[in-house]
Amino acid sequence: MNKLNISIIGVPMDLGQNRRGVDMGPSAIRYAGAVERLQNIGHSVNDLGDIAIGGRELSQNTKLRNLEEVVAANTLLANRVHDIIGEGNFPIVLGGDHSIAIGTLAGLADSYDNLGVIWYDAHADLNTAETSPSGNIHGMPLAVSIGLGHEELLNIRDFSPKIKPENVVIIGARSVDPGERELIREKGIKVFSMHEIDKLGMSEVMDQTIQYFQDRKVDGVHLSLDLDGLDPLYTPGVGTPVTGGITYRESHLAMEMLYASNMITSAEFVEVNPILDEKNKTADVAVGLMGSLLGESLI
Repeated sequence: MNKLNISIIGVPMDLGQNRRGVDMGPSAIRYAGAVERLQNIGHSVNDLGDIAIGGRELSQNTKLRNLEEVVAANTLLANRVHDIIGEGNFPIVLGGDHSIAIGTLAGLADSYDNLGVIWYDAHADLNTAETSPSGNIHGMPLAVSIGLGHEELLNIRDFSPKIKPENVVIIGARSVDPGERELIREKGIKVFSMHEIDKLGMSEVMDQTIQYFQDRKVDGVHLSLDLDGLDPLYTPGVGTPVTGGITYRESHLAMEMLYASNMITSAEFVEVNPILDEKNKTADVAVGLMGSLLGESLI
């Protein structure tokens, strides 16, 4: 296997939503042995610590909660990710709520001509201030990244959009808002919902995903993995659990197939909430999936 120089960044952010605790996600993932797991595979790992996160705003914009603080944190993250790519290293971002994907993708996008994105998630995260039922920015990062949303979010690193909607594959969707469904149809975003996973099987879903990116001639693929993509039976410590999700074994198979494809160039693992967890079970799953994605094998 290829030995990578991996740089880990923690983003202890809980400002993209209302439920506290997900800011402790990076610490929980580290405690579950992320660095050691990757080193044991044979990779060189440099843990760069955490991005500094500001406090919550006092007067909340209910359409875009904690907007300025989310912009500030994602700007710091974007610049750090951009530097990691410039050094030729493989970035892994630990969250934190899924709003941090705004910064991750902003930091990646100008280093690729045709970046692909796998959105492994129960949710589409394609809301805007106009369609969001909550005003929580963790439900908006994919919309922002394809160029839809508030200008302060769009203009991180001074360009937009960050990715093409036709270069996105959503896997595991089972909770999609009406405005998101309309946008998926309008933009032609490829989605493998739980219906497709149940009908086709995870192996076929991943084969089709890999072939889709090959046909699109992408020059890199970012994996944005929300732990609520899995069924809460396996990952109870997430902020917005949705029953009927992807199984533990299906998720490992997906990661193993992505590793074999040799197309993943960056990754993030988000929405681990230790307050809601059981003995750090969700963080343990995150670390296990990280291992499968990066070449861990039984034999």
